[in-house]
Amino acid sequence: MQNIRHLSYEEIEQHFLQIGEKKFRAKQVWEWLWQKHAHSFNDMTNLSKELRQKLTEQFSFPALKIDVTQYSEDGTIKCRFNAFDNQKIEGVLIPTEERKTACVSSQVGCSMGCKFCATGYMGGIRNLTFDEIYDEVVLINQQSEKIYNQKLTNIVFMGMGEPLLNYKNLLKAVERISAEDGLFMSPKRITVSTVGIAKMIKKLGDDKVRFKLALSLHAANDKKRSEIMPINETNNIKSLTEALNYFYKQTGNEITFEYILFKDFNDSLKDADELVKLYRQIPVDLVNIIEYNPIDKAPFSKPDEEVIENFMKYLESKKVNARLRRSRGKDIDAACGQLANKG
Repeated sequence: MQNIRHLSYEEIEQHFLQIGEKKFRAKQVWEWLWQKHAHSFNDMTNLSKELRQKLTEQFSFPALKIDVTQYSEDGTIKCRFNAFDNQKIEGVLIPTEERKTACVSSQVGCSMGCKFCATGYMGGIRNLTFDEIYDEVVLINQQSEKIYNQKLTNIVFMGMGEPLLNYKNLLKAVERISAEDGLFMSPKRITVSTVGIAKMIKKLGDDKVRFKLALSLHAANDKKRSEIMPINETNNIKSLTEALNYFYKQTGNEITFEYILFKDFNDSLKDADELVKLYRQIPVDLVNIIEYNPIDKAPFSKPDEEVIENFMKYLESKKVNARLRRSRGKDIDAACGQLANKG
């Protein structure tokens, strides 16, 4: 059976006319699907029971459901979602005074195999459909409203998976999230994070996307980056520099570098200097320096506070717009690089 959310408005309208129903039923159903966030045909209370039954027989309506919720001491909330095929993914609500951010997944597992990331050790299982990604945002938004009396202000695609390997669903999900007849959220409040696939970054530029882009950099020279991120073998720093400059030229959208500090690996002042040099070759808006969150399978650890401080001071002395991002949700394995369906 066809998933009803994979039909356009016109196709739903056409369907109702074919079964002898009034055209306006399409508007009612569309609102339930994308604005009132029904999760089954039975939720559509302004349709007759008979019509709801017909729709149940004619279409499938798979929707994500919350399987497990974990609450961190710092206010972070992690959800494990159950999909129609029993696959599980995770999403996180990260609250601060000014922002309520949803960190969402784009795939079940991840095939990129980054050595420091728990999701990478799961391997790639499947892409999420655009409506599953939409459901993640809806469910996290509902939590934010319930617990913090505030809607989401930001969305980051920094959960499980590599978003640019699920390109069509990513763009369609962003379209529905930002549509007036969807969640009506500005794409400027959405950031997509990638390990760096040069040709897809250029495609984002060609498609004139309106969201921000974050590059998971983590080392500013090819030798080190290839050691921890296999993708660098085929998408080296030179090719990414060229792709990011192209993306910026096409869109003017903000670019961020994400840089996790690993003890005795990429935390020296020489590493900081390499980062400064790369920063000057690309119109980067911000460098997020991230505390490492240890995971069972990786041999890395977090540098001492003094080392982190010196790294930050060096960047500041070179006029780099850098921010130290402290970990949130570590106690529930909800921090950066920890999502692996353990809960």
